[in-house]
Amino acid sequence: MAVKTPPSRYSADWLDKLDGRSRVYQVLKQRHDNILSDLGGPEGMSYAQRALASRAVWLEYWIEQQERNLANGGDFDSGRYTQACNSLMGLLAKLGLKRQAKDITLADYIKQREASA
Repeated sequence: MAVKTPPSRYSADWLDKLDGRSRVYQVLKQRHDNILSDLGGPEGMSYAQRALASRAVWLEYWIEQQERNLANGGDFDSGRYTQACNSLMGLLAKLGLKRQAKDITLADYIKQREASA
C-alpha cells in the first residue's frame, strides 16, 4: 500500500513505498534523480553510491520535518537534529559536491542526435 509521506525510520525501499501521485513523492524523487544525475547517472554509479544517495534524500526530508516542527512550536530535539545535519554533510561529502559528467559512448551520442533530429 502506497503512503503519502516517508517513514519515520529509514528503510532501503522507502521511496518505492510512497504514493507516486503525491507531491512529497514528486519532490523527493526529483531530488534523488538530481543527485544521481549530478554523479554522472545511475548507470555509472556503484551500489554504495546509490544507497548513500537514497539515505541523503531521506535524511534531508527528516531534517526539514524537524525544522518545520521547530518553526511551529512542536517537539524538537537539538541533539538529534545536529547529528542528522552532520550525517547529511558526511553523506554528501562522501558522494562528492561537484557534478560529474556522464560517460557517453559514440553510439549513445549518435542515438541522441538521431532522436533530436
